Amino acid sequence: MTFTIDRPHVRNAINDSVTTGLEELALKAQNSSVRLVVITASGKQAFCSGGDLSVFHALRTEEQAYGMLKRMSDVLYSIKTLSVPVVAIVNGAAVGGGCEIATACDYRLVWDHAKCGFIQGTLAITSGWGGGTYLLETLQHDKALKMLSEAKVYTAVELENIGWASAVIRDEQDIEAFFEQIKKIHPDVHRAYKEMAIRKWQKTDLQERVEQEVRKCAVLWEREAHHGAVDRFLNKTKK
Repeated sequence: MTFTIDRPHVRNAINDSVTTGLEELALKAQNSSVRLVVITASGKQAFCSGGDLSVFHALRTEEQAYGMLKRMSDVLYSIKTLSVPVVAIVNGAAVGGGCEIATACDYRLVWDHAKCGFIQGTLAITSGWGGGTYLLETLQHDKALKMLSEAKVYTAVELENIGWASAVIRDEQDIEAFFEQIKKIHPDVHRAYKEMAIRKWQKTDLQERVEQEVRKCAVLWEREAHHGAVDRFLNKTKK
């Protein structure tokens, strides 16, 4: 089952309709006939540029921000804990929330031209959809903390070297080869191993740790440092 973010005119930024689509994906993917879930996006420029600031900048208070952050964190947790492998095909830049979406997936196939990073720090907030928590689950502690706190973008090769990219993609054959390898193994085996991971996450209170991430981001969201940074960014892009 493939989900494609289809807003290339705004670098595939997330708005309410995309969130609704991801919620529908999480429900439909629970069907026992689904063997694999793929999340990708239209075009070659961007996988996802995060939340659509032209929409989300209207959220001013901690309470308003929490509602949006909680909704996205819930859907990403549902996707992360699906009983089948979830693959992000990162067809272009993945920054901010886009990086969080990809990190929630089990595998990340990153095109060689793509650049990705947790740039939320440049807007005076943290990750808020669970991505920071998932990154600390995915990478060694020092590498994850560095990637989060540097708030910069990395090349595809750099992402492969630190372990975030499962593979760097240079042509469609690379993607086909990845999926052919997965298909060699019976889907019940993939489900069994995914269930092992889910049991670990349940035992270590992954969902509650994500909730704490969401709440902290909401607190920072309300502060003037964040709103001022977003204003400067939007003014810069207009120019």
